Amino acid sequence: MSAETSPETNPRGIPKAPFVDNVAEFVSKSGVKESLDKFQEMLQKYKYMEMTTLQRQAGLKEKIPDIQKSLEMVEFLQLKSKADEDVVTNYELNDTLYTEAKIQASGIKSVYLWLGANVMLEYEIEEAKKLLTERLEGAKKGYETAEEDVLFLRENITTVEVNIARVHNWDVNRRKKEREEAEANK
Repeated sequence: MSAETSPETNPRGIPKAPFVDNVAEFVSKSGVKESLDKFQEMLQKYKYMEMTTLQRQAGLKEKIPDIQKSLEMVEFLQLKSKADEDVVTNYELNDTLYTEAKIQASGIKSVYLWLGANVMLEYEIEEAKKLLTERLEGAKKGYETAEEDVLFLRENITTVEVNIARVHNWDVNRRKKEREEAEANK
């Protein structure tokens, strides 16, 4: 495969790193220094993409349990509302101070969801359940996508590192041969 053109990408558009089969042919087109510089730049881009993808994945990993917990609470309130049962709960007043509250579940028709960025909105229970379910599915899908991207990026980082090593080793061998030829011609 030629290292000059590599139209292959993953589904999110991250380009696949080319593998240099014939180092001599590849280096003859642009030179050793330029080839190494090109691969170093490519390596830095892949490492940056890996870092940002890992950060996105960590954020999603943190969000998923929160969304699940909220969804479970909405489903719990819906269940209690249908059963016409009161809910007794403890809630925090201060860092070390809690109190007990009795909620008449039969009157619960809506809940307030914290959407982030200092925004809280009221939703009907069914609507809240639907929204949280969609968000949970989206977060899980995003996490899986990030995992695929991390694996793809790591594979490409390895490919680029191998290319760098192959070009460097080829150059060392070339210089060694030139030195030996120069000594033999003396």
